[in-house]
Amino acid sequence: MRISRVRLFVLRQSLLHSFETSSHRKSGIEHILVELTDADGRTGWGEIASPSDPYFGAETTATAWEIATRYLLPAVLGREFDRPEQLEEGWSRIRGHEFAKAGFSGAVWDLYARATGVALASALGGDRDEVVAGVSLGIEPSIDDLLRQVDVQRAAGYGRVKLKIAPGWDVEPVHAVRGAHPDLDLHVDANGAYSDDEESAGVFARLDREGLTMIEQPFAPRDLVSHAALQARIGTDVCLDESIVALGDLQTMLRLRAGRVLNIKVSRMGGLSVARAAHDIAVDAGMPVWCGGMHEFGIGRAANVAISSLPGFLLPSDVSGSDKYYASDIIDPPIVAVDGRVRVPRSTGIGHEVLVESIERGASRSFDSAGARASEQEPTPVGLRRE
Repeated sequence: MRISRVRLFVLRQSLLHSFETSSHRKSGIEHILVELTDADGRTGWGEIASPSDPYFGAETTATAWEIATRYLLPAVLGREFDRPEQLEEGWSRIRGHEFAKAGFSGAVWDLYARATGVALASALGGDRDEVVAGVSLGIEPSIDDLLRQVDVQRAAGYGRVKLKIAPGWDVEPVHAVRGAHPDLDLHVDANGAYSDDEESAGVFARLDREGLTMIEQPFAPRDLVSHAALQARIGTDVCLDESIVALGDLQTMLRLRAGRVLNIKVSRMGGLSVARAAHDIAVDAGMPVWCGGMHEFGIGRAANVAISSLPGFLLPSDVSGSDKYYASDIIDPPIVAVDGRVRVPRSTGIGHEVLVESIERGASRSFDSAGARASEQEPTPVGLRRE
C-alpha cells in the first residue's frame, strides 16, 4: 500500500453536559480528524483527540495541527507499507506529540484493516464480541447535582462510574455516591491534582474506606515515587494514567510497584501499536488494564472499542455511547451502549461509515495534500446531523 493523499479537519462539537475536572471546565470539544487515502482509493480515518488547552498534557489542538502538517504528513505521504508499524517508523524520530501521532496511527490501522478486509478489532488481535463500558462524571455544582447524574447513568445501564475529584471535592461527594449506590463499581480520578503531603494522606485514607475499584492518578505524572508510597499504604488499587506515556514508563511503574492498574489511552501513548504493546506487557505482568477516553468523537471512540476487545482489558473502559456526550455523531451507526455494553463491529476497518460530508461542512479548518491546500472557514451550524 502507498499513501497518496492526506486530509486534515478541525472539528468542534458541543457537549450535552459541561464537564469539569480538577483543572478546568469545558462545554465543547475540538479535535482534528485525519483521512489517509491509498493509491487504490481506499481511505482510513483517525482522530487527534488532544485537548484545546494544555491542562491534561503539553499538547493542544494548535500544536497537534503544526506537528501534523509540518512533520507527520511528510512522513507518510508517498510511503509504501505492508503493516501499520512500518508506516509508523516514519515518524519515530519525532519526540513526544503522542496525540498527533495517535491520530495518524488510527488512520493507518483503519486503512490497513479495510485493505485486508478485516475488522480493526481483529487486526489488533481482539477476540471479544462486546466490551463493557463505563462512564466518567465531572465535578458538579453540588452533591445533589452529582447524585442526579449518577442516577441518570445507572438508569441507562452503566454499572461503572468514575468520578472526577479535586482538593475540596473528594471525600464528601464520594461518600454520598457510595451511600446512594452501595453496589456500584465506583472509582475516582484526580488527574494529578494532589500533593504528597499530610493533608492528602488523610484524604486518601478516608477514600480507602469507600470500597473504590481504584484511585486514578492522584499525583503529578512524573511522581511515580509518591504513587508507589501511596499504593504501599492503602488497600485500594492505584491506577496510573498521565504517568504512562512510553513503554519505559510502564516498566518503571511495574518495577516501583507504583500502582496495580493501568489506564491505556490510545491518544496518550501515541497510537494503537504502542497501546497494544502496553497491553501485552501488562498482561505478562498480571496487571489488569482498561481503555480511557478523551471525549472522542465517533472515529476515535470506534478505535477505543476495537482495542478494548483485547483479552487483557479486564475492567470497564471509557467507551460509553456517543449519545452520552453529543447530540449526534460523525459516524453511522453511532456507538451505542446497551445495558452498559458496546458491540464490537465485525465489518472492515472501524466498522462504521464516516460521514465525510458532515465533517467537510462542519470543519473550521482543513488541509489537503492534493495541491497542499489549507483553508479556514466558518463551520456550517448544522450540528453534525446524521445524513
